[in-house]
This record gives sequence, C-alpha cells and structure tokens, in this order.
Amino acid sequence: MADRGTLLREVIGGKAAKAMEAGLELATVGDLLRHYPRRFSERGELTDLSRLVEGEEVTVQAKIASVKGRRIPGRKLHILEVVISSGSHKASLSFFNQSWRERELIPGREGFFAGKVTRFRSTLQLNSPDYLLNDAEDALSAADFANALIPVYPAASGIPSWTIARCVQLVLQSLDEVPDPLPDEVRRRADLVELDWALRHIHRPDTRGEYAQARRRLAFDEAFGVQLVLAQRRHAVAENPALARPYRPGGLVDAFDALLPFTFTEEQSEIAGLISTELAGRHPMQRLLQGEVGSGKTVVALRAMLQVVDNGGQAALLAPTEVLAAQHEATILDLLGELARAGQLGGSEAGTRVSLLTGSMSAAARRGALLDAASGAAGIVIGTHALIQDHVQFADLGLVVVDEQHRFGVEQRDALRSKASAPPHMLVMTATPIPRTVAITVFGDLEISELRQLPAGRAQVETTVVPVLERPAWLERVWQRVHEEVAKGRQVYLVCPRIGEGDEVDDIGAPSDEDALQAASVLATHAELSAGELSDLRLGVMHGRLPAEQKSSVMADFVSGACQVLISTTVIEVGVNVPNATLMIIMDADRFGVSQLHQLRGRVGRGSFGAEHRNDCLLLTKLPAGHPSVQRLMAVAGTSDGFALARIDLEQRREGDVLGAAQSGRRSRLKLLSLLRDEDLILQARAEALTVIRADPALSSHPELEEFLWESFDSERADYLQKS
Repeated sequence: MADRGTLLREVIGGKAAKAMEAGLELATVGDLLRHYPRRFSERGELTDLSRLVEGEEVTVQAKIASVKGRRIPGRKLHILEVVISSGSHKASLSFFNQSWRERELIPGREGFFAGKVTRFRSTLQLNSPDYLLNDAEDALSAADFANALIPVYPAASGIPSWTIARCVQLVLQSLDEVPDPLPDEVRRRADLVELDWALRHIHRPDTRGEYAQARRRLAFDEAFGVQLVLAQRRHAVAENPALARPYRPGGLVDAFDALLPFTFTEEQSEIAGLISTELAGRHPMQRLLQGEVGSGKTVVALRAMLQVVDNGGQAALLAPTEVLAAQHEATILDLLGELARAGQLGGSEAGTRVSLLTGSMSAAARRGALLDAASGAAGIVIGTHALIQDHVQFADLGLVVVDEQHRFGVEQRDALRSKASAPPHMLVMTATPIPRTVAITVFGDLEISELRQLPAGRAQVETTVVPVLERPAWLERVWQRVHEEVAKGRQVYLVCPRIGEGDEVDDIGAPSDEDALQAASVLATHAELSAGELSDLRLGVMHGRLPAEQKSSVMADFVSGACQVLISTTVIEVGVNVPNATLMIIMDADRFGVSQLHQLRGRVGRGSFGAEHRNDCLLLTKLPAGHPSVQRLMAVAGTSDGFALARIDLEQRREGDVLGAAQSGRRSRLKLLSLLRDEDLILQARAEALTVIRADPALSSHPELEEFLWESFDSERADYLQKS
C-alpha cells in the first residue's frame, strides 16, 4: 500500500515515474493526486475545438472528418493530413512518413487526440499527435472507459492524458486511507466531504455532482491554507506592540489641512480618520489603501505621515521607480509648501524636511539625504530600492508607506520595515484596483480600504478604440488631434509597448509571434514621427534604459511644457502627474492588460480646464474588430470604473499565482481555487481560519494543521506569505 509521500516509481514503475517527473514535475503519490483533471468528457461527447491555444499541450475528443495522404515530389516525404471535427469547429493533424496510419484513421471514427498545438500557415494543428480511438484494442481499461465521465488531464510531451489516467488508477488502487487534517468542527460548519473521499472522487467521480463535492472540498483546503498563514501573521502583528502616534492638535496635520486648496471627499475623510485612529493605537497599523487613479491616495498617506512626524517620528515612502519617487517628492513639496522647509529660508518653524534618496544621486546629495534620515532632520524620506540598503538608517521610523506594492519583492519590503527600532505602522497603496477576493487572499493580514470617489473637478476621459488597419483615415485624424491639443497649449503622451527593435513585448492577447515583432517601439516611433507627421512639434523620449539624470531632464521638460509630446514606455504608468497633458495615445494597445490601460489613461484628465475641454485616450490597434484582444480594448473604452475593469482583467488573463511562485521560482499549489468563482468559499475559509487561530495561534493543539500547511505550501512559500 502507499501513502502520499510514497515515490511514484514504487507504484507505477520507474519508466513512467521518470517521465512524470521530467515532464510534469510529479515525483510522489501526493503530487500525482494533486494533478487534477482539467475537465471531464462524457463518452460520445465532442470537445469544442475553438478553444485551442497555440503552444499548449492538449487532449481533445473529436471525430475524424477526412484523411488525405500525399507525397512531396523530389523528396522522400509522405504527409498524412487528417481533419478532425467537433461539429462546429475543425482542426488539423499532420503525420510525416507514417502512411500506415491511414488504415486506422478512418473518417467517422471518434477518439482522443493529444499533442502540442502549433500553427502552420495561420491554421492551428496538432503535429504527429498521440491518439486513442474509442474502439481501439489498446484503449483505456474497461473500468476506465466504461465510466460515464472520462478525465482529461493537463499533459506534457510524451505523456498524454490517458497515460496519466492509468497511473492515477494504479495509485488509487494502492492508496491507504488518507487522514483528514481539518478539525471535525470546521468540516461540519463548512459542510465538506472527507479528504480521502474527495481525492478519490476528484479523479473518478460517477456523476458531476460527486465531482463538484470533491472539488469544493479541495478548493476549500487551498483557501484555508492561505488564510491560516495570513491569520497567524495578523495575530503575530497584533501581539507585537508599536509606538502610539496619536493626533496632536495644533501640529503639522492641522497646518496641512489649512493649506489644502480643496476639500476631502467623504471617503477620504472617513479613511483618513480611520488611519489616524490606528496610528494612535499600540498595535502596528497594517492597511492596504487601494483606489482609483486620481482618487487622492497620496494626500491621505501624506496626512498619516505628518501625524507620525507630529509625534517625533519619521515616515518612509518607498516607490518602485526613480521617476515615481521624484514625482512623489515634487507633489509632497508642492502640497506642504513652507511646511516642508524646516530650517531653510522661508520655511515654517513648525515644519519638517522632505528628503529624496535614489541610487543615481550624486555622492554629495546622497550623503545629505542619508544624514537627514539618520539624524531625524527629515521627517519624510522618499526613495526607491536605495532606501532598503544596509547603510541607510533612521532616527525613529514610525510609518512605512509602500506605493505600488506589487512592484516590490517581499524581502525588500521587510528590509525597510526592519530599520525601525519598534514595529512601524505600515500603509500599502495601489492605484491598480484589486478584486475583493484577490485582496483577501493575497493581503488577508491587512485591513483593506477603498477610495472609489474622484475629487470634485476631476475631468472625465473619453476613450476610443482606433483600428488603424481597418480605418487608415482614423490614423491621420489621430495626428490631427495631437496638433489640435498642442495648438491649445496642451501636451500629449504617446505610449509604445517596446523600447527599440528586437526588444520583447508584453504579448498579452497577441495573435502570433510574427505580429509581436511588429509592435511599435519608442525609438522607431520617435524617428518616424519626428521626420513625418509631428516634425513641427517638440518630441521627447522616455524609457527605462535612460540614465537617471536624462530621465529627470526629460520629465522636467515635459512638466515645464518645453516638450509637447512625450513618447514613452509604461515607465509613466503610475504616479506621473502633468495636469497640462490632455491626450493619451497608446500604440498597439492590444499588447497591454486591462488594468495597465486604465492606469495609462489616468495620466490625463488631471487639469482644470473646464467642462468644455476634452480629455481623450486613443487605443490604437492593428487587429480586426472581432479579435478577443480588441474586445478587451472595448471593455476599457466602455467604463471608467477601475474596480469593474480589474475584475474583467482577472477573468481574461488567468489568475496567475497569488502565492508569489514567480518570485520564489516555484510552481503554484493553488490548482483548483478560482479567486472569482469561489468568492463565498474563500470568505468561509477566512472566517474558519480566524476562528482556529484566535483559539490556538501556534496550532499547538492542531499538529495535523501544521503538517497540512507544510504540505500545502512548503516552508519557502509559507515564509513568503508570512512576510507579505
């Protein structure tokens, strides 16, 4: 008999086990049991061939529609071309020098076909696929094939789905009863089947209802494991006292409020008050502040920083790029005025000092910033990754603000937090709205606040999809619009997916590699427009490879108006604030994700030019109107609600690994959990995890849950969650 730790080679044989480990990274019985079916086919059911994706290993169920063999003149090459059909869609199979297959691949026969999806002359096909005909002698075992539901597994080259199915059957036959780590009361409250039953019926259900029960239990386990770790994290933070930083009447906060030329929205006031209360507590604030582009997150965060400074502490603002760090410095200096120049000519005696620390600063400027931070002269220190270097010290770090947190690794955020003598308060900001289920799965140890209201006077941005190949005259109109805006004294952003020729592109939704090579680049676009349609305008170039001084110079020119059109990559995606910019043009917009497009659109509409002045975002694409990527662009054009777009984005681009496998270099263990479909299950798992941890924070009374966490995430991934 076998348990989940048994090596596969002891159950299914060395050759098959070696193929499983090499192709699918499955080494143990437990690994194979967690390799769940992608879907189930019912005998006689045909797969929809319209969902084939180039590059994927697939198994499809289809009927042979036609077979044609031909020889290539002058070459010893025979090609067998087979067309398979699901009724409404067809796909091609190709076999080289295998003419004997004509004897069994007969039109009308039905079977499973497995291989890698490739493209030949714009047609998707399977090249020399494995296949299993329903009436073939080497079909699945009678028990497997008689089953009404036939599992179809994620496969790899040389390991078709039916081979995996046979191996799973062998494992299930030899498997000991699997102990259940969930406490009985949790299982009862959540109405879950036992783990042993779930593992067997996720692979071999008799009905789709049994599969649904098994899936629900195993998806709950995935959600529960994540929420247990985050609940432990939350409890540990609450047990670790921080220095209280209460509101001080008559201090910087009051002076700042008096300076503001606008009134907080109702949401801003509510969240600012909540943060103020948490800063006054003895437990470290741990809050995620997410909001629409231009919703005023920076102003709310600055008010929190000033409350800490009023208590003799310091605040550090960590930004992902030098452009964004410099923009934050400029914004904060502008908002604070004389309050940011303590000890300087014209500065307020009640003020503080704001310092900027980046990696490209001159030695003298760097020494000054380091001294300001270490001595406490600077109440607010803004910086990039340079802030987390070992030699950077603070006199009394009381608040860490992380902007665009997804740009930073866990260790980087933790390194900045460790520079405080007592646990600092933490405020994490993001201008990329996150669906609620994602937020509670990834940031379950943080309290979550949302800013959905836009400040009064914020202009709407009209978004239009421009199909430049189908409507070439529209492209001419785009360049006319640029001239019209510049003639009014306004400025224009023009964003490209690539820096130069040969660079990779963020190929979201791209139809083929050939098309990806044609995506617009900053350098080529600048060269073309400066010699052509925009030759009479002052153009600037901005991208991530420019030296820091040159980036600063380009942005200064754009802010001052010396540059009329800024041709850039997405380095200007977040934080950049030029109120005079009223037109955003995005070349090959289909190369970008929904949330990214929404961020870019948010760079315009920041000025107060009156309702009569338009602010526009033009999404240029070479793709035809019916292409799925164009439908994504239409979704962006159809709404300005970033939270709605974030949900659409998640639905369209796959959910990825919320446990940071990309950072750890390891594969995700979330195999079944859908952050959108399983919202109720995630909320239930979170509630159960909080109940367990409140009663037993160290899980000392639940050793089986400790083992469950290790098995679910391994120590490296659990450590990732603990630090996030």
